[in-house]
Amino acid sequence: MRRLLLPLALVVASFFAGMVVTGRFGPADRATAQAPVVPPPAPAAPKATVSGGPLPELADVAERVIPSVVNISAVGSRQMRLPFGFIDEQPTQSAGSGVVIRKAGNVGYVLTNAHVIGEATQLSVVLWNRRERPAELVGIDPYADLALLRVTDPSLQPITWGDSSRLRVAEWVMAVGNPYQLGETVTLGIVSALGRTNPQISVVADYIQTDAAINPGNSGGALVNRRGELIGINTWIYSESGGYQGIGFAVPSNLARDVAAQLEKFGKVRRGTIAGIVRIAPLNPGLAQDLDVASTDGVVVYRIRNSGDAWDAGLRAGDVIVGFNRAEITGTEAFERSMLTAPVGSVATLRVRRARQEFDIKVPITEAPFRGQR
Repeated sequence: MRRLLLPLALVVASFFAGMVVTGRFGPADRATAQAPVVPPPAPAAPKATVSGGPLPELADVAERVIPSVVNISAVGSRQMRLPFGFIDEQPTQSAGSGVVIRKAGNVGYVLTNAHVIGEATQLSVVLWNRRERPAELVGIDPYADLALLRVTDPSLQPITWGDSSRLRVAEWVMAVGNPYQLGETVTLGIVSALGRTNPQISVVADYIQTDAAINPGNSGGALVNRRGELIGINTWIYSESGGYQGIGFAVPSNLARDVAAQLEKFGKVRRGTIAGIVRIAPLNPGLAQDLDVASTDGVVVYRIRNSGDAWDAGLRAGDVIVGFNRAEITGTEAFERSMLTAPVGSVATLRVRRARQEFDIKVPITEAPFRGQR
């Protein structure tokens, strides 16, 4: 009997001890019970962060950015040649997006893509508050595919500039624009890559690649960071269908800001050139062997006038340019970009290979003729 009572007593004691730990006593028992053991509070879950900072409320970012983005309508005409020498004037119309980047009084400046403007003779913008206003073309830079418009309205709200050089791959971004003429459209994504190039669109731009949905009509719209700062002008998409495939590209804000400042001041962007160089060509193994140079780095001066700055500086046909102001020249695109972005009036140092010799040539940078729309 004593053997049976001992296990029973242990079970009862264990039951009451369990009620103390879990705090299951009724009101009459609390005076004599031990204070319940309260587990320490669980640590708060860390806030989501992006690029070292807390993830902001996306709706707040969108509300700040949307009033700075406008819809653009561009109306013009083009001539079509018909049989027997007749010419038909065909009306054209395009639509896109733009970003208010500056305001002085009631006058604001809107940055967009050059291809949105095209050859338009009549421009108008629709603001965030549905007001439609005429727009005046201030200037255009076909090399960067950017254009600047002037608009007058007291309700214009400029965006805040961001620093595109601080962008990181996988940082989230927001695209705001007018896809398919659906105004005030916001899409979200990340920076997929940096430093993308496409010489068919622009020789001077290193594009930001993003998977934020960009579609026809988004051109000229804003790409912003988590603080709502403008870090790119949405420009083109890679697509086999004509629509969104997760690969969009934007002109970095640092380039766009410089272009906009020059367009406002001069009505154009002063692009550099080297007078006398008629044509450059890529260097392939066969041509390198013919020129007796050791590698295929650089570009070949294929044609040059026997007068002008390049000739006077000592450059000759067949020379291979491998450096521009201490930057390596890997191909024709790199050389054209270096030349076009060099300050007009400066002197460039070209690193040149001629047969087995390598030396520097100093040549002035002059202003390139304006090419108009590409």
